[in-house]
Amino acid sequence: MSTQPKRVLVLGGTVYLSQTIARLAVERGHRVTVAARGTSGEPPAGAEFTAIDRSVPGGVDALRGKEFDAVFDVARIPAHVTPVLDALADRAGHWSFVSTISVYKHFHVVSDELHDPTAPDSTDPAIEVYGASKVACENLVRERLGDKALITRPGLIVGPGDRNDRLGYWPLRMAEGGEILAPAPRERLLQWIDVEDYATWLLDAADAGTSGTLDAIGHPIGMGAFLDGVGAALQEQGVIDAPPQLTWVPQEFLLEHGVNMWAGPDSLGMWVTTPEYDGHGSRPAGPAIAAGLRLSPLADTVARWWAANAAAPRLKAGLSRVKEGEVLAAFHGREPDPGLARLDRERRFAVPAPETPDYEG
Repeated sequence: MSTQPKRVLVLGGTVYLSQTIARLAVERGHRVTVAARGTSGEPPAGAEFTAIDRSVPGGVDALRGKEFDAVFDVARIPAHVTPVLDALADRAGHWSFVSTISVYKHFHVVSDELHDPTAPDSTDPAIEVYGASKVACENLVRERLGDKALITRPGLIVGPGDRNDRLGYWPLRMAEGGEILAPAPRERLLQWIDVEDYATWLLDAADAGTSGTLDAIGHPIGMGAFLDGVGAALQEQGVIDAPPQLTWVPQEFLLEHGVNMWAGPDSLGMWVTTPEYDGHGSRPAGPAIAAGLRLSPLADTVARWWAANAAAPRLKAGLSRVKEGEVLAAFHGREPDPGLARLDRERRFAVPAPETPDYEG
């Protein structure tokens, strides 16, 4: 990989994946420009900030005439992609566009069939057209950049800064102890990509000039192996002194009692149902690994999340202790524990509604 400082532009750069890309690029000694509205967060120390607003005419004029060795974009609105392409496509050495596995039309099987794209000038932000919008964004980037473009399709991105906390629910819940609701079956496959691994790979790929379209995802593992791994990581760090006490509850029972998938209120992070999502957690990781993606062990991902959040956690997904207790009580045929309301009041984290789509970077 090149060790020469590069001119790097991160479109966004103030939230989660894009912020991690910008931070790691600064740490590598690159000259980093973060271009955003500046309303969602702060750019990392050492990066230059340029104010842009893709939603208004002339909103990216501050980028015109500039040249960059590498550009990184996480946009999901097609109409927001064209202005930056018009301003920079001919002045960029490499272009990395972060898409999503939501571009795939089917999740019940592993399939490469894509959603039909939205119109290239679409401004629709609805989650219902998220995958179709990303297809349109991909097409715009390919048409303008050709073999200078790398398009990656992440699955669930987890780690510090995740505004949906798919992973984060589990270490914090395990740290609290007691009986823990777990979604059966144990064999249900899931996948993720660590935000640090992903950002590192994208920077390496820009150095190497990697192009094409690749899924950005780790190897699939069962829900049981995942939860066992989270528990083992917490034991290694001395957070807990025994394996978590997991009670495996069938998905039909969970759904009947109002437990949600994915993220947000009353959800179990990382969990989706079978068979509707059997293909969602089974996509091949091999092509990305062959292209340089290096995957952290689960223990390292948990350790990074814990180090970033444990001192003052503010969880954004998961079951309240009251809700979990009600479901477990119904499963066991007993009365709920009234003391769980006190535990909820004492918790150091909150559970607001999700702020971004499931794959947003």
